[in-house]
Amino acid sequence: MAETLISPGVLATETDQSFIAPAAVEAGAAIIGPAVKGPVEVPTLVTSYGDYQRTFGVTFESGSNKFEYLTSLAAKSYFQQGGTTLLVTRVVSGSFSAASNTVITAAESNLTSQPFTLATIGRGEIYNNSPTASSDFIPSGSDGSLLSGSADNLRWEISNVNNSTGTFTLSIRRGDDNTKNKIVLETFNNLSLDPNSANYIEAVIGNQTTTKSTDGDVTYINTTGEYVNRSKYVRVSAVNLPTLNYLNNDGVTRGTDGTYDYSGSLPVASSGSFYGAAGRIAKPNTNFNLYFKDIAADNTQGLQPSYYADAISILENQDEYVFNIISAPGLCYDISGHSEQIDSIISLAETRGDCIAVVDLHSHGATVSNVTGKAASLNSSYAAAYWPWLQTQSATGKNVFVPASVFIPGLYAFTDSAAAPWFAPAGLTRGGIVGAIQAERKLTKGQRDDLYTANVNPIATFPGTGIVAFGQKTLQKKASALDRVNVRRLLIDLKKFFSDTAKSLVFEQNTIQTRNRFLGIVNPYLESVTQRQGLYAYRVVMDDTNNTADVIDRNQLVGQVFIQPAKTAEFIVLDFTIEPTGATFVA
Repeated sequence: MAETLISPGVLATETDQSFIAPAAVEAGAAIIGPAVKGPVEVPTLVTSYGDYQRTFGVTFESGSNKFEYLTSLAAKSYFQQGGTTLLVTRVVSGSFSAASNTVITAAESNLTSQPFTLATIGRGEIYNNSPTASSDFIPSGSDGSLLSGSADNLRWEISNVNNSTGTFTLSIRRGDDNTKNKIVLETFNNLSLDPNSANYIEAVIGNQTTTKSTDGDVTYINTTGEYVNRSKYVRVSAVNLPTLNYLNNDGVTRGTDGTYDYSGSLPVASSGSFYGAAGRIAKPNTNFNLYFKDIAADNTQGLQPSYYADAISILENQDEYVFNIISAPGLCYDISGHSEQIDSIISLAETRGDCIAVVDLHSHGATVSNVTGKAASLNSSYAAAYWPWLQTQSATGKNVFVPASVFIPGLYAFTDSAAAPWFAPAGLTRGGIVGAIQAERKLTKGQRDDLYTANVNPIATFPGTGIVAFGQKTLQKKASALDRVNVRRLLIDLKKFFSDTAKSLVFEQNTIQTRNRFLGIVNPYLESVTQRQGLYAYRVVMDDTNNTADVIDRNQLVGQVFIQPAKTAEFIVLDFTIEPTGATFVA
């Protein structure tokens, strides 16, 4: 209750008007597809191509051949063209599980339990170094290298064991290193097995694991474990010998004061690897040629199209996963079984309303009529298609043909960084495709016209200029502002900003002060968009005209946003008039 002045005096009060609306979370692209390693069906954020390589790998070998997935080529293109965040959902064939560490020995020889155990966050046999069990682990030589160590599996090392403080260091190393040439991926210093310590190993490294669950028709990721995983590679699966209150109240190590000696529970300085994971990406007696231009109905990079379904469903959670572009290179609308998944991706974009789907209409070797025929089956302003396929160099050293969806998300990212989402990701200024060697077809002007009439964005090849995206239509059939990619992406950007701003007003008082607070944020933003050539004009209405007493009594706050999106100059008409000799040109 406010203080009331009875006798003369001074009453000082304060009003806090410094509330700041939370900044919008940066939204990048999302990609669904197979990967060499990493978490399975858990959308994972990477912030650079190097980060992608460490988390998901790039190439793998089968027999005498080396292969690369379209997912890694798309990630490379995305970051190469200016992308900053990429949400990767790995799809696999069959059941995949994590690997566990080989035996970590306790200092006290009578203790048969390991002080703690680790498990890889990524899943699949690629994390195994010991074939079957811990006893099978034998270094291959005096240099400390592993039997079958590779850049894609892991090893652990314990060092700096300190009995006085009950602490030690854990390093996660790459599987292909050795004692003299260690490749350390992560290091955690001063770890403790004491649950009361600030450096308790589970709290520092994390102990969470994920499983895929369903609730009705919703597929989601269920997380168990008390501590968030701070390591990108491993989690603590168990602490078997905890050293509760390793130091007594006087800071003395237990054992020296006559109590139980906890120092015997500490791990000894040693190193080891991981084993016991299941799940192979390269299976015997499987045709591994169905990559790139050989993708087929029941085998797209070793997967059946139906394996994408759960990953698509998981990404429907708009509150947890933020992105503004989504693609699944390897799915082609013309191939049996693929179209259902592409329809699901487009439906996901429409339901979320905050992203645009880049889809591939046809497999390699199509004609213009093939592609336009497939485009006729789709109608959505939340999807865009490009053609033809493009050739690029794989990490295997081979030149391969890939669908346009490998490159286009990166093109959108370049447009965002060089201009803004409401600029067209097309043309000679922003439409150049970095990394493309040649197009499957060099289109004529007539073929580009046919494709653009069918809402397919042609990829043109111009002498001296290179390979360029020369269209920016969505797959919406009805002629409106939203049949253009730049306008759809403008609306996505505006809706996201308005939604993020409005979230801070939920449960606030429905008063004129709250309305003015909202208008005071969104109007300056719309003005900045106008100044940056995104809008011709705008108007925001949130007053008594649309917030009547009846609306307020329903606990609603209503706002109306009117915008005139800026249009792009796609058709430039130049009229030349030939004058007779001696004619005078008047300015």
